[in-house]
Amino acid sequence: MSRTAPAATAEVAKGAGRRGRSHALLLTALIVAVIAFQLGASMVTPALPEIAREFDVSAAQVAGAQDLFFLVGGVAGVVLGRLSDRVGRRRILLAAMVTMCLGALIAALAPSVPVLIAGRILQGASGATFPVTYMLLRDTMSPARFGPALGLVTAINGGVGGLDGLMGGIVADTVGFRWIFGAILVVGLTAIVLVLRFLPETAPKDGRRMDWWGAAALSAALVCVNLALSKGSAHGWSAPLPLALLLAALTLLIVFWQLEKRRTAPLIAVEHLRSRQVWPLLATTLLTLMGVFSAINFTFVLLSQDGEFGYGMSATLSSLLYLTPPAAIGLLSAPLTGWLAPRKGWLVLLRTGLGLSLLILLGTALLPDNRWLLFAAACALGIAYNGLAMTPLNALGVVVSPKDAPGAVPGINAACFGIGSSVGIALVAPAAGSGTLGGIEQALWISAGFTFLALLAACVLRLPASEGGDEAQA
Repeated sequence: MSRTAPAATAEVAKGAGRRGRSHALLLTALIVAVIAFQLGASMVTPALPEIAREFDVSAAQVAGAQDLFFLVGGVAGVVLGRLSDRVGRRRILLAAMVTMCLGALIAALAPSVPVLIAGRILQGASGATFPVTYMLLRDTMSPARFGPALGLVTAINGGVGGLDGLMGGIVADTVGFRWIFGAILVVGLTAIVLVLRFLPETAPKDGRRMDWWGAAALSAALVCVNLALSKGSAHGWSAPLPLALLLAALTLLIVFWQLEKRRTAPLIAVEHLRSRQVWPLLATTLLTLMGVFSAINFTFVLLSQDGEFGYGMSATLSSLLYLTPPAAIGLLSAPLTGWLAPRKGWLVLLRTGLGLSLLILLGTALLPDNRWLLFAAACALGIAYNGLAMTPLNALGVVVSPKDAPGAVPGINAACFGIGSSVGIALVAPAAGSGTLGGIEQALWISAGFTFLALLAACVLRLPASEGGDEAQA
C-alpha cells in the first residue's frame, strides 16, 4: 500500500498536468482566433483616410466598408451562434476563420472600393468568433477555469491592450493599408492551424432543424436598426428614411416574436425571451454600452481633442491618455474578475462594476474641465467597466442561455453590444458635438443616466435554477 499510493498520486498528477496543457493549448487557439477578428475590427479604422486617398474617393465611401463589416458581424453572431448548436462549434469557428481569411486576401489585393467592400463583408462573417468562443469555453472548461479564460478573451474583445488601433495607424503610415489586411490574414491562418490541431471536434447540441425564418426576421430587424442609426446620424432623426427603417425594424421584431411563438424548434423560445434570465441581461448589455462605451470612446475623445473648450490634444496623445489605459488595465482586470466569479458570483461582480462606473461618470460630469481627473476616470473604468462589468456580461450570455438553445442568447447578446455602442454615440453626439463645455457635461450626464438604468436592469436579472439561482449570486 505504501508503494502504490505514491504511484497513484503521481499518475493523478500526470493526468492533471496533461489536462492543464490541453486546456492551455485550446485557450491559445481560441485567443489567436479572437485576436484575428479583433484586428479586423479595429486595425482598419486608423487607415480609413489613407484608403480613401489610395482610391481617390471620399472618406464616407470608405467608412461604408467598416459599417458593413460590423453589420454583417452582428448578423453572423446571431445566426452562426445558433447554427453551432446544430453542426458543432468547431466547424462554425473554422468556417468563420476561413471566410475571414478569404476576405482579408481580397481586401489586401483590392483594385477598387467595391472589391474592398466585398472583402470586408466576407470578413464580417467572423463576427461569430466571440460568441462561439464563449460557448466553447463553457463547454470544455470547469467553472474555475472558465472564469479567468473568459476574462482574458473579454479583455481582447475590448481591444488588444489598446495597441491594435495604434498598430493600424503605424502600419498604414509606414508600409500602406494593404499590409494591415496581410497581418490579419497571417493571424487568421495561424488561428485555423491551431484550431485544427488543438480544438477537439464538438458534437451538435440540438438535432432539430434550424429556424431559418426566425433567423431571417431577426437578422433583417438588426440590419434595419443599424441602417437607421447610420442614416439618422447622417440625415437627422426626423428624416423619412431613418424613421421608415426604425418602423421596419419594429415590424420585423413583431414578426419574429410571432414566428417564435409558433415554431417547434425556434431560434429562441418566447418564454425564454420574457424570463428574468434573458431580457434583463439583454437590456443591461444594451444600456451599459449606451452609457459607458459612448462616454469613453466618444465624449472623452471629443473633450480631450477640442482646442476651444477642451484640452487641445492631438489624436495620438488623446488615445494614449484616454483610450489605451482602460484597454490595457482591462487586460489585467478582466481575467481577475473571471477568477473572482466562482467565489463572489457573476451578478455581484456585474452590479459592483456598474455601480462603480456610474460613480465615475458622475464625477466626470461634475468636473469635466480637469484633464487629470478624466485620465484617472479612464483608468478606473478599465477596472469597473472593462473588468467588473464587461466580463460578467459576456459570461452571463452563455450562463443564462436555455439548455434547449445554448447558442441563442450569446449571439443576441453580442448584437446588443454593437447596437448599444451605436445608439449611445448617436444619442450623446448632438450634446457632445455642440462645441461647448456645457454640451460635454450634458453628454456625460446622459451616459450616467443610461448606466444607472443598466444597473437597475442588472438588479432585475436572475440566474437559472441550474446555476444556483440568484441566492448563490447575490
